[in-house]
Amino acid sequence: MKIHLRFAVAVAALAFQVPARADAPAVGSAAPAFKLQDQKGYWRSLDQYRGKWVVLYFYPKDDTPGCTTEVCTFRDDVLKLHKAGAEVLGVSLDDIQSHAAFAEKYHVPFPLLSDNTQTTAKAYGVLTYSEKFKMTFAKRETFLIDPAGNVVKHYVDVDPKENSGQVLADLAALKKGV
Repeated sequence: MKIHLRFAVAVAALAFQVPARADAPAVGSAAPAFKLQDQKGYWRSLDQYRGKWVVLYFYPKDDTPGCTTEVCTFRDDVLKLHKAGAEVLGVSLDDIQSHAAFAEKYHVPFPLLSDNTQTTAKAYGVLTYSEKFKMTFAKRETFLIDPAGNVVKHYVDVDPKENSGQVLADLAALKKGV
């Protein structure tokens, strides 16, 4: 419990965060490839989702207040997202066991990917370090990837309650233009 409280305070202290190396992929560019394990131990790669829209959302830590709100909002909207032709993938630096417990507790019907090597978070420019709390984690950011594998939208200042709705609205607008 102390670790989760400490982490929640760290996440709230955004002013103390220093971005890590990589910059985020530009809108219109190819989304960086990845191969990560989900909460069930299955390997997932971006290539598996070619031909579908992908909502790739990064979050700081399993079972913390904002991350729980976000995963539950995506969970509640997952049928609407599937109807729009999109697959949802959550990514954090937590291990598979943490993701499994988090997914079971909140009945998460989509993959939660473990980026415990931090490679994918670096590739997407979301890896951050809190000097104050001496912790590294993924910033709460979302990438909407089109069926061809290109980044079409990057959500930087993500509100955990609103992100899923924003993605749904943008998917509808993008599909009208496609």
